[in-house]
Amino acid sequence: MPSTSYLIAVLAIVFSITLALRALPFAVLGKLRGSSLVQRLSVWMPVGILLILAVTALHGTMAADPHGAWYALLAVAVTIGVHLAFGRRTILSVGIGTAVYVVLLNTL
Repeated sequence: MPSTSYLIAVLAIVFSITLALRALPFAVLGKLRGSSLVQRLSVWMPVGILLILAVTALHGTMAADPHGAWYALLAVAVTIGVHLAFGRRTILSVGIGTAVYVVLLNTL
């Protein structure tokens, strides 16, 4: 068993590295805020992340149940419709789309 001072030293090093790696992007972002690349990323990254999340989450259900694929496509259409109709409010559209999907899976 390692000594207590050794464990404290390891934890201090791990803490320092983690803090530095998490703070570095914020320090660099301040200087890059006017960059066109950062502005484009701020528009497209949320959409890309939601797309990856949706594909990953729905893949298992759509592969296992043929009706699940239609329910998923309907829920995605509802999500897109709500997103465009109510001023691009992501939380609202994802919440309503998820609720539609859960209701369809559990009632039909």
